[in-house]
Amino acid sequence: MATAKERLLADREDTLELVASLSADWDGVVNASAQANVDDEHDPEGATIAFERSRIEASLTRARDRLADIDDALRRLDDGTYGVCEQCGGTIAAERLQARPFARTCFACASN
Repeated sequence: MATAKERLLADREDTLELVASLSADWDGVVNASAQANVDDEHDPEGATIAFERSRIEASLTRARDRLADIDDALRRLDDGTYGVCEQCGGTIAAERLQARPFARTCFACASN
């Protein structure tokens, strides 16, 4: 079974790859729309381009947020506060950390 640090580092690597892929997709959509008619209201493809841009942007934001959460969890591992709930100071259950290695709160605090 992998340690918390190993899981976080693997998840970080996967997330970095996702950010790179989404960034390339974003660049592709932006480049395509720069060469096309950008009148979304009247161009039948405009709505599709706007939707794709919005979808990629939302996915990229979530991936960057996840990366920040992972980096914060790695920082907590280094400073000895990993597994300690940021709200109540109690222990975060191993099951929660297994499912969500970058969790900042225990079950009770997360449900409030």
